[in-house]
Amino acid sequence: MIQLAAPLMLLALALPLLARLLPPRPAPGLAMILPDGVRAAGVRGPGPDGRRGLVALWLVWVLLVLASAQPQRLELAPDRSASGRDILIALDMSGSMATPDFALDGETTTRLAAVKRVAQSFIEARRGDRMGLVVFADRAYVAAPLTHDLPAVTRALHEAEIGISGRSTNISEGLGLALKRILAGDAESRVIVLLSDGRDTAELLDAAQVGGLAAERGVRIHSVALGPEDLETRPAARDAVDVATLREIASASGGETFRVRSTGDLQAMAEALDRLEPNPSTRPPVAVARALWPWPAGAALLLLGLALWRRLA
Repeated sequence: MIQLAAPLMLLALALPLLARLLPPRPAPGLAMILPDGVRAAGVRGPGPDGRRGLVALWLVWVLLVLASAQPQRLELAPDRSASGRDILIALDMSGSMATPDFALDGETTTRLAAVKRVAQSFIEARRGDRMGLVVFADRAYVAAPLTHDLPAVTRALHEAEIGISGRSTNISEGLGLALKRILAGDAESRVIVLLSDGRDTAELLDAAQVGGLAAERGVRIHSVALGPEDLETRPAARDAVDVATLREIASASGGETFRVRSTGDLQAMAEALDRLEPNPSTRPPVAVARALWPWPAGAALLLLGLALWRRLA
């Protein structure tokens, strides 16, 4: 859609006509006396070249007035403005994440591969949020700092491999580093998504204390419990996930807990997170004005240049 930003400027089109309606101003001093032949030639008015020049000047005036009215085309574009939200993913990279008990595209795959696939889609859809990635096993490290560069976070996710930082499940260190990093920012909304498929091997985690500290600092923690077995139903199972601890962390911080046993559960978890933390990419498009005034202004300058060239030729 094309519109004028300053439509009142079109009133200036009538200025030359108003100037012609004004009474002539008598020349001061003595008038020049011309011979009859010269005076008669002036009274007859301009010839064909003069009329063409007059038309050209009118056209130049119309184009300049149109440019001053600032024509612009409104286009709908996705809203890319920052949301003011930081989301940090804390991903368990312990050895049990290599367990092949998830189905992906009709084939059996590891927990880590399934998480990477769903996490990539989740990250790519968060345009407007700052995303980051912390991975942990024996130790924790920042794989991607909080940034609007979502492709960089996706690359860090795919480059993360099991064994880089050990093979146990040190949730205490992973969550502690995630909290430290996200509290260093000044975002209006701060969220940690904690994904784990085991229990805290460091045995230093006070779930209620960690969740309460996060809530006091305005951080929500959504926990994701991965894997088919958990300590509540099969406490003797190897690599059983500690759902109770993850639930207590999330509850104390005002977040939610998701129990994930399949790829379908992972996808449902990502969709639920989009509802809990509204996705900026779903915001309605915004109207962006593209200026068109250079076109009539350029055409006016071109006409003036041609008129001067013809006069000098």
